[in-house]
Amino acid sequence: MTQALRRTRGRPRAANGSETRERIIRAARQVFSELGYDAATFQAIAERADLTRPAINHYFANKRALYQEVLTATNAALITSGMTAAAAQTRLVDRLSAFLSGMMLAHREYDSAAAFLVTSMLESHRHPELSQDSYAPREDVRSFVSSAVSEAVARGEVSAGSDPEILVEMLLVLMFGIGFYAGFVGTDAEVAAVVDKLQRLLANDLWKLQEPAAS
Repeated sequence: MTQALRRTRGRPRAANGSETRERIIRAARQVFSELGYDAATFQAIAERADLTRPAINHYFANKRALYQEVLTATNAALITSGMTAAAAQTRLVDRLSAFLSGMMLAHREYDSAAAFLVTSMLESHRHPELSQDSYAPREDVRSFVSSAVSEAVARGEVSAGSDPEILVEMLLVLMFGIGFYAGFVGTDAEVAAVVDKLQRLLANDLWKLQEPAAS
């Protein structure tokens, strides 16, 4: 019995390697988002994953390697999901709405994903070495939005006189604001409601502005 327990909480069996690795990444994502990079430890991650510290070291040589793996996996889960959802759309508003919907579906599936991406943006400033040449999630979202706006401008969807670069920055503020709300403020139901209202706002269907009545 003791030997079986030691095997379960120690070095994982090869047959369970993929599952254990995902378990570590999920636990690390929670710990990094709650404590930050500096305060997060392998011991805390091991306890969250219900593993021993040697089990963590078996898969990841150091904290930086684990952090980069969590960043890559989380970026793929959320940002790539959004891009995939938007790929079938052509109009700017439809692409942005599909991107948000795809991200929110993934957010409900991957615990702490939105919170981790938000905190990782702060960590990329505190620890430039963690982001290497560029911070992938931020740059991936910027690339998606920039491309969508450029194509919309070419199709005449954007009002004449609008500055495309400023429009991109404004849309990024909305995207990252939703990410912060999803990660730290709202419940899943509240996030879904906020995203719905934002989509209606983008489609100019949220409210109808009228000129004041003549006195």
